[in-house]
Amino acid sequence: DSEKITAPRYSYWQSVFRVFFKKKINIVILVLLAAIIVFTYVYPLVTGYDPEADPFINIMDSEAKHLTPSAAIEKFGFSIKWILGSGNSGQSTFDAIWYGSSISVSMALVCALINMTIGVVIGAVWGFSKKFDIFMTEVYNVIANIPYILLISVIVLILSASFWTMVFALTITGWIGIAYFIRTQVIIIRDREYNLASRCLGTPITRIASKNILPFLTSVIVTLLATELPMYISMEVYLSFIGIGLSATIPSLGRMISQAQSAFRTFPWEFWPPVLVASMVTIILYLLGQNLADATDPRTHM
Repeated sequence: DSEKITAPRYSYWQSVFRVFFKKKINIVILVLLAAIIVFTYVYPLVTGYDPEADPFINIMDSEAKHLTPSAAIEKFGFSIKWILGSGNSGQSTFDAIWYGSSISVSMALVCALINMTIGVVIGAVWGFSKKFDIFMTEVYNVIANIPYILLISVIVLILSASFWTMVFALTITGWIGIAYFIRTQVIIIRDREYNLASRCLGTPITRIASKNILPFLTSVIVTLLATELPMYISMEVYLSFIGIGLSATIPSLGRMISQAQSAFRTFPWEFWPPVLVASMVTIILYLLGQNLADATDPRTHM
């Protein structure tokens, strides 16, 4: 009995959620994120918005184009789809924005999943294997000196501007910066006492990396994810805005902003809503990721 240590039971993930939900602002962020997810993925399915057909429903009616919210409600009757007015073809701006956000957010999620998976795995091996370190360092020195925007632009111009072309362009080298960062973190902690003890006991490097290293880097990985998701949304918006993003037939947020910027002074209600939605999505994802990263740090569980 005297050798027993009395200590409170500790659960890592229970502590993570306890710290996370202790901040009331996180609950507000989650509610806003849930609302965005509903409008992004559920609302277009409920309304049945068709990006190819809906913009041409009122195209022959000149009085249905470029309507302010009040004018659209007066013409078509009160409905949530007309609270942001109509576009250059008489389509609902509200419906078009949320359909476009589903494309932009889906692209960000796919790119983040690919880059984070490849980057974390290669970065963990990179930090342990000295032979692999020599090879990957040279690869990194070459790729890191190629302007990222220039590489994406060339790939999109060579291939057809489609959803998967953009995913390919954003992930072909997007993972290497993540891998280099993870490699640096692994080098910092790989020679600590418990890892040296594991190596002396003959534990395989893959097991050391998966059991001793990566769990320690949970907060770091979540922090990276918090910056990656908004970055891909911003990148899609920027590339579409300058005319080398998705094709005109894919109404993403960036494409909507690009099409509305020419009429910014005349019809500002067509330009600002997609800008505000894109900004809101990126800010909410960033804040959620940062607060979750803080909660995954064991030092905050005391």
